[in-house]
Amino acid sequence: MKIEVNKIYNVDCVVGMKNIPENTVDLVVTDPPFAIDFKAKRSNYHRTASRVLEGYNEIPKEEYYDFTVKWIKEVYRILKESGSMYVFSGWNNLKDILIAINDTGFITVNHIIWKYQFGVVTKRKYVTSHYHCLYVCKNDEKRKFFPYSRYSKESKSKAGKSLHYEDKEDVWLIKREYWTGDQKTPTKLPA
Repeated sequence: MKIEVNKIYNVDCVVGMKNIPENTVDLVVTDPPFAIDFKAKRSNYHRTASRVLEGYNEIPKEEYYDFTVKWIKEVYRILKESGSMYVFSGWNNLKDILIAINDTGFITVNHIIWKYQFGVVTKRKYVTSHYHCLYVCKNDEKRKFFPYSRYSKESKSKAGKSLHYEDKEDVWLIKREYWTGDQKTPTKLPA
């Protein structure tokens, strides 16, 4: 299969990446399944089941490390030496992702916390209100980073704070988007 640019392929990621030549990709952004027995139509998510799109595939917890190593090895193969990857994860199986990243040869540059309200109330534990986002690269000396892609050094907020500095902080405060009455994917993150 010849991969076309700007085309979406609905295939298993490991199978699909095998069609991508080595050292050709600049950036990968991924939000793999969390292996938490997620069911998108559960009532605790306060969703109308008929508006939730089908297609989410969960991974059994006991298979999570092996699943993670497989896709991370393929990403490592297709990334350029200057390439990097952002991996979104919950906390439940974060250790498997961190170990797979290390075992594969990636270098962890940052561990970003993306805080926003999930809306799932708990009775016997703290409410999870963040995602982990791992920023990793193949070669730390060759990786590219664009610190002024959104704000210049001089950009200020209305309160006089540096927008450039806030944009580079490793805790992101991003409000949840609500799609009231619309069809939605089961794991939609804010844009």
